[in-house]
Amino acid sequence: MSSFTGNTRSPLVTVLLLVLCVLLAVRLFRLPRGEVSVTAMPAAPLVPSAGGAAPAPSTPSDASAAPAAAERAVIALFSRVSPSVVAVANKALIRSGGWFGGLQVYEVPQGAGSGFVWDKRGHIISNYHVVHEADALTVTFPDGATFDAKLVGIAPDQDLAVLKVDVPPERLHPVRPAASRDLQVGQTVLAIGNPFGLDTTLTVGIVSALGRTITAMTGRRIAEVIQTDAAINPGNSGGPLLNSAGDLIGVTTAILSPSGAYAGIGFAVPADTVSRIVPQLIEKGRITRAGLGLRLLPDHITRRAGIAGAAVYAVLPQSPAAEAGLTGISQTFRGILLGDVITAINGKPVGDVEDYNVILDTLSPGDTVSVTVGRNGQTRTVSARLIAVDSI
Repeated sequence: MSSFTGNTRSPLVTVLLLVLCVLLAVRLFRLPRGEVSVTAMPAAPLVPSAGGAAPAPSTPSDASAAPAAAERAVIALFSRVSPSVVAVANKALIRSGGWFGGLQVYEVPQGAGSGFVWDKRGHIISNYHVVHEADALTVTFPDGATFDAKLVGIAPDQDLAVLKVDVPPERLHPVRPAASRDLQVGQTVLAIGNPFGLDTTLTVGIVSALGRTITAMTGRRIAEVIQTDAAINPGNSGGPLLNSAGDLIGVTTAILSPSGAYAGIGFAVPADTVSRIVPQLIEKGRITRAGLGLRLLPDHITRRAGIAGAAVYAVLPQSPAAEAGLTGISQTFRGILLGDVITAINGKPVGDVEDYNVILDTLSPGDTVSVTVGRNGQTRTVSARLIAVDSI
């Protein structure tokens, strides 16, 4: 059996509620349709000026949009250097057979990057990985003019390439190289390139670090690399990294990023390396390495023997190494006898063959170096003049 509780509200209370509802309805009825009741905040009083008059309120027209002095310098730099920066397109030739056995050839884009004018003869600098395996190359200037380019020379271990376009000299505005060895961490740098195909894009940052080492496509290490936080993205590769005077201090080449896009860490091949290698590529299409005239043992053998350094396997006759008294391994009745182990060049430690190659990559034939070697627990330092030992 269910129970029910009746309403015990007083009749007087009910009457009062009805009166309030009627008053509220009358109030709402008197408001014009669409009107909203808003209570305005009182305006803050104006603070009188020294003369007693209140200052006039500012208007948007009072604010100047004129750039500051530092901004004008960047604008002028971009206007001067941007005509030197180009887009480089890497194309592959694809062949396909027709219905009746015909053969058709198509150009298919397979990569893109940036580059910049090196001289008035039409030489363009870019990265090796931008032009890698290209069947055809084109260069597009900021005004949209596109020209076919031919490959003049490559330095894969330094990720550099030289192209050439046949254009009037008045169109060419070379970028002036500076000495990257004089850079300091904290200096302002600017990068111009074509990230994601967005042509002639300018980004600004600083030199974040110097003397970095990165790995080229060939697996060889590139030394003395510049690290910057200027935004570098896919498509920037091969473009110039500039100082605040608009001079070349590096060629943007790589980024460190878990996503493949800008993460605040970019790298550039230093201008000193570019200035040393590019003239050789223009002249010969390849670079000539500097060396001592010797052969080294593979690293896995020296590591197995517990040796730190680059162990000499053989010394070429009449080479700088021979003149300095270096010796390689020898065969005795007791077995194989280890020769000299190179542990430093010009005071820079050599822990393996790659260290040896990286140091020599920064030097040229004719340079004189000091070589620290060890043998039978004895350490000595000798002087030798580098020669051209091989080419790529």
